[in-house]
Amino acid sequence: MASKTILYSILVLRIFTLMLLAASIAVTLTNFSDINSYRYFLAVGAVGALYTLIQLPFAMYHVVKEKRMIRGIFLPNFDFYGDKVISFLLASGVGVGFSASVELKDTIRSLVENFEFLLASDPRISLDGIEEFRTKLNKFFDRELIASGILLGGFVTMAILSILSSLNKSRKRF
Repeated sequence: MASKTILYSILVLRIFTLMLLAASIAVTLTNFSDINSYRYFLAVGAVGALYTLIQLPFAMYHVVKEKRMIRGIFLPNFDFYGDKVISFLLASGVGVGFSASVELKDTIRSLVENFEFLLASDPRISLDGIEEFRTKLNKFFDRELIASGILLGGFVTMAILSILSSLNKSRKRF
């Protein structure tokens, strides 16, 4: 039987992972754009949240009853492989979120600066809206970077869960 501390840690980490993934999804949805990288980022967060929701009842039962809901090796194997797959999926989502945000922010910033330079040569054209556009653009990408950071937190908690599930699979007791 696993120690109470480990069982509580697993439960708390699953709850914390779910909260982080839900927050990352919420930030992305409030800021969502039609960029394929962000669709992938959003899908990764949703898959991770769904997996964690599936795992929560089993973790709660394990904490309360101090035994597995389903006897045998199915649940330890499900934890072991599921936690690993979701960890790697979340890691790829973090990479996509950070890289897409930084790359797009730099590319669009350069484009706006070049556009501003071209328009500045014509005194008949007003440049009033460019600064507002630049502010909105920075706000958009900063939110995506925050969402990526939150997803990174979800990855870290899932990686810790992956280690704990490896321990659980490799021996009968913690």
